[in-house]
Amino acid sequence: MAAALLYVSNLSCAQQAPPAGSAASPATPATSGQPASASPSSSSRGKKKVVPSFLIIGTVFDEKSLSFPGVQVRIRRAGEKKFRWETFTNSRGEFAVRVPPGTEYEVVLHMKNYQDQTQTVDSKVEVQQRLSIKLEPRILSKSGAKP
Repeated sequence: MAAALLYVSNLSCAQQAPPAGSAASPATPATSGQPASASPSSSSRGKKKVVPSFLIIGTVFDEKSLSFPGVQVRIRRAGEKKFRWETFTNSRGEFAVRVPPGTEYEVVLHMKNYQDQTQTVDSKVEVQQRLSIKLEPRILSKSGAKP
């Protein structure tokens, strides 16, 4: 009986402790004027609702249809010049980037000695989009200069 009571008291203590990372961070300050040490339930009323993000997933292949690691992947909103997200493909030629939904994006892939590839992604319809991209080698002119 005493062991069961001890077990129940340990459970109630464990439930009262906030999970790691739940304290307000500098990136998300509490807007209700409460200190950062306030309980999560009382400070959640003042926070903005988190919008689910859109996931762009892709695999990049070379001209021989083999996975292509180390390709630079840059993403920007359609019509903008500045790239807002950047990553590189992993050892299996894969990448994944989360972006805010509701916008059209341009995904630009770059690798030395290969032609840049651009794909348009519409994040208004689904929650994710999977891309499969094949890079073609850059054709050099007879003089050895880039075209």
